[in-house]
Amino acid sequence: MDISVTQDGPVAVITWNEGENRINVDSLGRLNEILDELDSIEGPLAIVLTGKGKFFCNGLDLERFGTDAEQYRVTIEQLNRFIGRLLVYPAYTVAALNGHTFAGGALISCGFDYRVMRADRGFWCMNEVEIGLPLNELLYSILDNRLPRATAILAATTAHRFTGQDAHARGVVEAVASEDEVLSHALGVADRFATLNRKVLGIHKRIIHGAEAERLGYARS
Repeated sequence: MDISVTQDGPVAVITWNEGENRINVDSLGRLNEILDELDSIEGPLAIVLTGKGKFFCNGLDLERFGTDAEQYRVTIEQLNRFIGRLLVYPAYTVAALNGHTFAGGALISCGFDYRVMRADRGFWCMNEVEIGLPLNELLYSILDNRLPRATAILAATTAHRFTGQDAHARGVVEAVASEDEVLSHALGVADRFATLNRKVLGIHKRIIHGAEAERLGYARS
């Protein structure tokens, strides 16, 4: 599982390098393992998650699930909890969307405090209505919690493919940058906010997102 973490000063950079970066119990397990490791760090910390090449994350590993309904159920449950964990994680978090960010990957991006997307190539898209895989109320709540309501509705009902500029205009991301600058932009934002008081930040994030995190099955003590 090629999901690694490196330290750039107070910024932890998580790089997901599995091709399309599909979501399954292994990838979610590794991401949670890294968050566990970072939990032990005291003092300044911010987190950046990025991918490699064409994809940030291309959604659920549907080929792996096949007709295994139980594995699909467990993966969705773990995905919900992971996003809930991100929402209230006691460090500033930044998603550097280096490429296509589809379906479950788009939902993961909604767990971050700040998102920067590549301006020239790649889409952010909730394509479930195209592929015949309906969202449930919990999955839709992730969009509704983090995006402008009109944008969440557009994403869920039309499978609209947001370009970087479109995503920025409609509140999906906070910034856009060129291919060469997506990660450096994310690092700059993360470094700026790494010195925030993490205890207070965690309290504020629980006030803002705690109800949603609990709805998704995650309650941080």
